Amino acid sequence: MIDRQVTHMVRLVDDLLDVSRLTMGKIRLAVEPVDLGVVVGHAVEASRPLIDRARHALDVSLPPQPVWVTGDGVRLSQVVTNLLNNAAKYTEEGGRIWLAVARENGDAVVRVRDTGVGIAADLLPAVFDLFTQAERSLDRSQGGLGVGLTLVRRLVELHGGSIGVASEGPGRGSEFVVRLPVAPDQPATAATPQSAAAAGGAALRVMVVDDVADGAETLATLVRLSGHDVRIAHDGPAAIATAREFRPHLMFLDIGLPGMDGFEVARRLRDAPETKEIVLVAVSGYGRDEDHRLSRDAGFAHHFVKPAEYAALQTLLNSVSAAAAR
Repeated sequence: MIDRQVTHMVRLVDDLLDVSRLTMGKIRLAVEPVDLGVVVGHAVEASRPLIDRARHALDVSLPPQPVWVTGDGVRLSQVVTNLLNNAAKYTEEGGRIWLAVARENGDAVVRVRDTGVGIAADLLPAVFDLFTQAERSLDRSQGGLGVGLTLVRRLVELHGGSIGVASEGPGRGSEFVVRLPVAPDQPATAATPQSAAAAGGAALRVMVVDDVADGAETLATLVRLSGHDVRIAHDGPAAIATAREFRPHLMFLDIGLPGMDGFEVARRLRDAPETKEIVLVAVSGYGRDEDHRLSRDAGFAHHFVKPAEYAALQTLLNSVSAAAAR
């Protein structure tokens, strides 16, 4: 509880400082070609704890080809993260959030939609104003100050873009739409999650095994952002049965499964001819040397501590993808 409150206060202070720097023209963008798929990946990772804590379902939709913009990747990730956090905060527990990237009429478009408390029509024009806090009861319990959306608008405008909001009213959810100029030419050498498989690698079959449905879906979403095919299982027997049919290259396997735990699942997969070549990744809340040793002894090739970092996840996916293409 205390850690969560401290983290929340730090985020509020950081947002206030950023708004102040923007107002005084003291923020300079590190401009480069940016793939919005990468931006989305980092934003999902940053927002995952809040989304999972509220047991929201998150749907992420990306186009087949990367959508490029010219901008500051860190700041654009901050934009999408704030929008996802806003959706999670203003949506009753167990709600749904949609995040989509598209290319529309020469614009790169990011949409964040939720099933939350919605916004009254007379309050829509003031949503992006500093310290505006509409009568949205969920936010009061979260301690919001109305700073995040002001920061989002100013960062988007600094990139030459625009942001709008729509809601059919209280209880009907909201949708925020960011529009940015599409980069004139796609960079030839920039790396993207979607292009990793195509650039000398292979699209992988990946399994995520976790008894916590929201956690499994979030990790699966991050893997799908890299263009891989994902199946999910929520217990040991289902994981073994799915692996025999799906034949995954890679499996992220939660150690703390009820009943048949991850260690036992790993041993059984290693003992079966049709599944013994799967690259097994232990996913655990513990990362002591002893935990890593137990994972190795059970047949795991890697050990990730929850929550898995996006950069480490991407590195592993690229490595296995390259090996599968040989």
